[in-house]
Amino acid sequence: MKILYDHQIFTTQKYGGISRYFYELIKLFRAYDNIDAEISLLFSNNYYISNSDDISYFNFFDTKEFRGKTRLMSELNKLKTIYYLKKQDFDVFHPTYYDPYFLKYLGNKPFVLTVYDMIHEKFHKSFLDKDKTALNKKILIEKASKIIAISENTKKDLIQSYGIEESRIEVVYLGNSMFPPKKVIIHFELPKKYILFVGSRRGYKNFEKFIISVSELLNKDRELFIVCAGGGNFTDGEIQLLSKLSIRDQVYQYNVDDDSLAYIYQNAQLFVFPSLYEGFGIPVLESFACNCPLLCSNVSSLPEIAGDGAIYFDPNGEESIKSAVENVLKDKELRDSLIENGIKQLKQFSWQETALQTKKIYESIVK
Repeated sequence: MKILYDHQIFTTQKYGGISRYFYELIKLFRAYDNIDAEISLLFSNNYYISNSDDISYFNFFDTKEFRGKTRLMSELNKLKTIYYLKKQDFDVFHPTYYDPYFLKYLGNKPFVLTVYDMIHEKFHKSFLDKDKTALNKKILIEKASKIIAISENTKKDLIQSYGIEESRIEVVYLGNSMFPPKKVIIHFELPKKYILFVGSRRGYKNFEKFIISVSELLNKDRELFIVCAGGGNFTDGEIQLLSKLSIRDQVYQYNVDDDSLAYIYQNAQLFVFPSLYEGFGIPVLESFACNCPLLCSNVSSLPEIAGDGAIYFDPNGEESIKSAVENVLKDKELRDSLIENGIKQLKQFSWQETALQTKKIYESIVK
């Protein structure tokens, strides 16, 4: 059985959960005897596949002239994918994102669509009018042979938003790729006592509400800091907010690789995940794997994935966030119990299980 994956997410994501998901699937399938995983990729700057010896591609021209021109990279990659589609030398096609360009080249071949979340539908005001993600997703949902949802909550949202039959959707959880490295050299100085925030800070990630909620704690304890890992440098608006709250010197941001991020998880007092919505929430598993106490929102998929491994709060309530953080900071026994529960919860998730369940879905639609 031959599975063809396209270029989409490896064009647009240098880092990120979706490209990590497909990288792990392809890597595992290539070790299986009865499944052949092919990816139609010409150029990419993706971090994960750069560590792979058996995925062939060229690094996109990283020069001042070409930097940031992902549209050119995407168009070149799309031409290669169309060539593969026209050859029809595959049993199942699995696009890595929602561009429906492939439909007219697919012929009678089945395709599987993974739906990661319903963020574009639920938070449409956060996106530009020209963003066609929700529209494209709807087109593909209607035509897919099988749909994979990465959590029961995402499946529920899919059914509510599009009214599709439950039998067309299979829930397949994601896995964890991050574990504390035995040795890592970091090129920055971490504070001794800090709260961790990971990833994007925009919109539904709820960073502003989180910062306002905990600012009083930082003002009371000048030895307490916040470390933001990833998400890009602070914007002018974020810097103004931190200055207004008198905590500008207590909030740091670092762009880091996976080993450094694992180290930052491992040494944090706690990790706060205040998102208003997550389709799955890979940082939940990362925190468990790195023995970092987790506090997170009590919404969407987060309670489903985190289980007993987290302290929950209302992401819309400043007092709820502040109280949860304050209680965990001052209670070492509670932090230790969260770490222990997180280790137990993590055992429910693995990329091996993700691959096995995905393989069964492919087999179910091959004629």
